[in-house]
Amino acid sequence: MTRLHKVCKLFATLVFAATAQLAGAQAFPDRPITLVVPNPPGGLVDTSARLLSEPLTRVIGQPVIVDNKPGASGNTAYQYVAKARPDGYTLLISYSGYHVGNPALMDKLPWDPIKDFSPVALLTVSTNVIAVHPSVPVNNLKEFIAYAKANPGKLNYASQGNGSVSHIGTEIFKQTTGVDMVHVPYKGSGPAVQDVLAGQVQVFISTPPSLMQHVQSGKLKGLAVTGKNRHPGMPNVPTTAEAGLPSFQLESWVALYAPTATPKPVITKLTDSVKQSLALPEIKERADAAGVELRYYNPAQMDALLKKELPYWHKAIKAANITLD
Repeated sequence: MTRLHKVCKLFATLVFAATAQLAGAQAFPDRPITLVVPNPPGGLVDTSARLLSEPLTRVIGQPVIVDNKPGASGNTAYQYVAKARPDGYTLLISYSGYHVGNPALMDKLPWDPIKDFSPVALLTVSTNVIAVHPSVPVNNLKEFIAYAKANPGKLNYASQGNGSVSHIGTEIFKQTTGVDMVHVPYKGSGPAVQDVLAGQVQVFISTPPSLMQHVQSGKLKGLAVTGKNRHPGMPNVPTTAEAGLPSFQLESWVALYAPTATPKPVITKLTDSVKQSLALPEIKERADAAGVELRYYNPAQMDALLKKELPYWHKAIKAANITLD
């Protein structure tokens, strides 16, 4: 075979592969899509996945299934999706606590936050709530900080697990205010909330889906929300800035990612479908009721957010000496 024949054969092969990929992308989707969730049912991440799955099913024309794969601080789900076929049918519901936290917490992470995943869209953002059990004799954030300082090491705080946003965020809160509290890690927000409600742990900084109904009912005291604005489901709870602590803010986000090398037309189809889904009026009503804020970013905006937050959280985690040991 001459050199010219070899070149022509290679070119034909590349053209065939590109044509086949394009044809497959144009037919996408022709079967169910799975959203892999790195958390157990309940809480911000699972809530966000289920908010998306029903409208996305309608918009994209195929069933969208939620598959909870908790474990190993999120790594079970992340590694599963990273190794999945990059065809758009296996997607990751990514949590900021894992996506930007784990790279700083683990020396031998079995996935790369940038190289192994392609961003599809930002889905939701949630502020956090500083909540305490009613037995803590305080009525606002200033009183709580004063009480905690006067009783070092006597208050316990819950987290969703070692290295979670609730853990990292509370450690940053401790550094910011100079209080001393004992960390009690749980496997998810559900069991953490139960022990806080029972008074076995006194403090929990977590997202509204976990705490809002209990603050509304008076079973927990909401001292402040950690975003720039008050939460519509807890209008009487001030922001940290209003409560006298403007230097402490904490947001969590949930985004949709595909395995790297997923064809661009498939990413575009998914992105456009997510945007349509999140724009439906009834979805906003459900999100408000669940305590989360819908916030759409396209892949370029999501990529920029990730690259901004990776070094920020790395610095915060190292400053707090947080490890998963």
